[in-house]
Amino acid sequence: MRTLKGFVVSPLCAPLRCFQTRFCSERANTKADRSVVSERFRAQISVGPSFQDFVKGLPGHRTLAVEEEYDDDDDGYLRQHVQLGNSRKVYFETYGCQMNVNDTEIAWSILQKKGYQRTVQLNEADVVLLVTCSIREKAEQTIWNRLRQLTALKKKTLKTPSPMKIGILGCMAERLKTELLEQEKLVDVVAGPDAYRDLPRLLSVADGGQQASNVLLSLEETYADIMPVHHAAQGHSAFVSIMRGCDNMCSYCIVPFTRGRERSRPLSSILQEVQMLSDQGVKEVTLLGQNVNSYRDTSEEHFSASDPTKLSRGFRTVYQTKRGGLRFSDLLDKVSRLDPDMRIRFTSPHPKDFPDEVLHLIAERSNICKQIHLPAQSGSNRVLKAMRRGYTREAYIDLLALIKRIIPDVSLSSDFISGFCGETEEDHQETLSLIREVGYNVGFLFAYSMRKKTHASHRLQDNVAAAVKQRRLEECISVFREEALRVNTVLTGSTQLVLVEGESKRSTEDLCGRTDGNMKVIFPKEDVAVGAAGSGTAPIRAGQYVLVKITSASSQSLKGRAVTHSVLRGAR
Repeated sequence: MRTLKGFVVSPLCAPLRCFQTRFCSERANTKADRSVVSERFRAQISVGPSFQDFVKGLPGHRTLAVEEEYDDDDDGYLRQHVQLGNSRKVYFETYGCQMNVNDTEIAWSILQKKGYQRTVQLNEADVVLLVTCSIREKAEQTIWNRLRQLTALKKKTLKTPSPMKIGILGCMAERLKTELLEQEKLVDVVAGPDAYRDLPRLLSVADGGQQASNVLLSLEETYADIMPVHHAAQGHSAFVSIMRGCDNMCSYCIVPFTRGRERSRPLSSILQEVQMLSDQGVKEVTLLGQNVNSYRDTSEEHFSASDPTKLSRGFRTVYQTKRGGLRFSDLLDKVSRLDPDMRIRFTSPHPKDFPDEVLHLIAERSNICKQIHLPAQSGSNRVLKAMRRGYTREAYIDLLALIKRIIPDVSLSSDFISGFCGETEEDHQETLSLIREVGYNVGFLFAYSMRKKTHASHRLQDNVAAAVKQRRLEECISVFREEALRVNTVLTGSTQLVLVEGESKRSTEDLCGRTDGNMKVIFPKEDVAVGAAGSGTAPIRAGQYVLVKITSASSQSLKGRAVTHSVLRGAR
């Protein structure tokens, strides 16, 4: 079952044609002749299309003989040759979370197969596609400003044989389709997160001078059969989407309304992609999902057992307990076995989905990174309840204690929102105290931004003044940095296994990489020892593991000196 979310169809469909029997010479004047004509007409109608033939997926949908000349993915509106890219160049700009990075790779994979080319030069582009984020007002405002810049550039191409086309993809496309197409009229194509397969058709419609939109949300779409074209930095790390959508319905969050309900990608297709990346030499894979650790594959009948999904102790959900399927622990187990020299990370999880078996697996597997992102959002029970997070501060602290007991060397990161509806100064102080109590390595902190459609927009008041939000945010950031510096300083003098990413952005004389705990490390570019003593030295290259002796720390990074080349296996 699918829910229509403002699915806008441009006038692409040709009108139905009435078939009329014609004779080149004699007219059918006699009753017998008219009878023959009538029989022929009825015969043609009997094999002609019915209503079901115009709606894919309905029972009774038939494949007519005339469709046999087209590919299986023919959309029924435009012939395939019309949808070809014909070497037109596409320029992508990606905003927001890692899921949008992965969505860009999926969209590009689809367009590449249709004959489009990709360019990194805006002035070469025939098509400009912005993959957008709608999580906060500031993110959307950035896109609006960029669209006005691109529109000015587009006007210069209007009299050329191939005028530039501009498209909005992702969350903002679903949320603001009307404003984008009808009010501002800045774009030619709008495609929601579940409509990337439709991009070739939408662009073909835009080439005909019409606006085209598809923001249909799906209960099934995972793009499991589409292999993304990975463009990760240096080609040594990659993102792999394992599930889409979210069912948590936190009161501040727009994601369930822009990306739809949770659905998980089949395990087999995930393993296939990770194995392909391993064969290509990728050394780090990050598993992605809006609620990544609620993964539940029910694609095969023997996965559909009746046992309930386990939650972290003291946590609850707004939805009924889910049953059956392969869980996140099953996925982590199988993915981590594919390549012992490939690091496995995952983001973004929800604290409720850390049952003991997941934590023990992270502790036991050397290639599953000992780094957990644990979004808290607030330290106040009153605010957590208003946010509909499904836990108390006490339950969150208990989970943290369990994590540290099972994974003693764990690195922690978190999300916090300042100035949520009704947040008092006392609530804010409780958040500051939680940050001090836990001691995170990395944090993502934001001032609250009301989003339409969310529970908060219907039931709560955004009654914290903007200046107060900003002041509280700055205080949270200040305390976060103090604690991060304290936590990171403890690593001074230790030796960390670092996956090299490439040159430092600040100096070509330095290299940059990340620890198992996802901390950035800067160290000089120099030859270091290879293997056992006396084996000589070799330069350090991106994609290699090296052991780095940490010499200093800040709240955001570490500095050190490389000691020797290394490998992931047996490094702990």
